[in-house]
Amino acid sequence: MAKSPFPGMDPYLEPHWLDIHTKLVAYAADALNVSLPEDLIARSEERVGVESDGERHDISPDVRVVDMTGVSGTENHSQATGLALAPYRLVAISEAATERFIEILDSTGQRLITVIEFVSPSNKQGKGLKAFVEKRDELLAGGVNFVEIDLNRAGDWRGLLHPHACPPALQSPYRATLRVPNDPVAVYLQPISLREPLPTIKIPLRPNEKPAELALQPLLEQAYQNGRYGRTIDYRQPLGLPFEGADAEWAREVIARMR
Repeated sequence: MAKSPFPGMDPYLEPHWLDIHTKLVAYAADALNVSLPEDLIARSEERVGVESDGERHDISPDVRVVDMTGVSGTENHSQATGLALAPYRLVAISEAATERFIEILDSTGQRLITVIEFVSPSNKQGKGLKAFVEKRDELLAGGVNFVEIDLNRAGDWRGLLHPHACPPALQSPYRATLRVPNDPVAVYLQPISLREPLPTIKIPLRPNEKPAELALQPLLEQAYQNGRYGRTIDYRQPLGLPFEGADAEWAREVIARMR
């Protein structure tokens, strides 16, 4: 399958967010550089992030599970602790987590115009949410536009929107939000439906300058195809984070039509 059965965001891609996120950032920067004014440039940047239990901290722990039975190192560990405490020993492997985003700068590289974030679940909960909002506020205070594209339902999107509240009629599974320094009390909301192709969103640039446009659907389709997800996703399996109500029924119908 070369194309997702969903017309827009494929919720079965959400568990593969690390790869999808990386691809979207790279593809979006390339797409913007085709259409930006000649004296602006989009670059994908990265920061060493901090994820743990879904929150952002200093490290990102992986867990290695070792069957203690017949493992040569077991004897040494048992001698060190005085006893084998349980059949399995879990060892936390501390690794730095890398998070990527897009910066639009002037051609000198000295002035930052806009930051674009494809929001991760870790940006929407706990310490990660606090750090994300603080960085966003710092950039806005410095005159930088801030764009958030939220294509993953995990995490507290309402916390990310705070202090603004989304009216019930505008709530959607996914969304994009835009903040500009010259309108500090407002957030511009683009609801994104499960049932429609991803929209083309406007990317604010300098004051009184026409926004750039970023078509999201081609980027997602490219990520789906290049990641070979049509070969690896089993759409017969239930979603880890299920939909509710009418969207749940609609998603079931989409999957049923594949059979």
